[in-house]
Amino acid sequence: MSLFRLAAALVAIATLALPAFGQEDAVGIPGPISFQETDFALAWTSHPFPAYFKQEYLPEGETVEAYNQMFMVDVLTEGGTPETTAADVIAGLEERKANDPVVNYAMVANDATGELILDFLVSDSSTGTIIVEWNAYRYVPYGEGFVLYAISRRAYGDLASDFIGGLKDWRTASISALASMELPDVQLD
Repeated sequence: MSLFRLAAALVAIATLALPAFGQEDAVGIPGPISFQETDFALAWTSHPFPAYFKQEYLPEGETVEAYNQMFMVDVLTEGGTPETTAADVIAGLEERKANDPVVNYAMVANDATGELILDFLVSDSSTGTIIVEWNAYRYVPYGEGFVLYAISRRAYGDLASDFIGGLKDWRTASISALASMELPDVQLD
């Protein structure tokens, strides 16, 4: 696995406790993005590598540091494909299983479009409060790279058990909504 792909995969997974930096749209998607009847406004942007852009969108009243739901758009213009990047994320999830008892994932491929949807569940208790996070990542081929459109949902503390128990009630609908979503076009300068 290349260092660049590993770094991109880690940035894609490691959204826990990210500081809020700039909010200037870098990919031509200023928001809001509507997903399952919720509007998500641009809240955070990053351009950590020349070929990598990351934007996070939140509902009104939520913060990047402690959100309940977040929509993400990542653009990698070169150096990775949906397949290689999803494989890197899965490898990270497999490694994480040693210390995270809730890790679980599933992937669906659309051979006609080259798109993949990877959904996964992780948890973290390093701060003393349990955080449970479910993500669905839709990887769409884009030139020599891909665009990632993703939904992330979290629960904290005492709400974590109910979150895991209720996952079966909304997970499939969220994946279907992401799969059928009319995607905003990326426009890089």
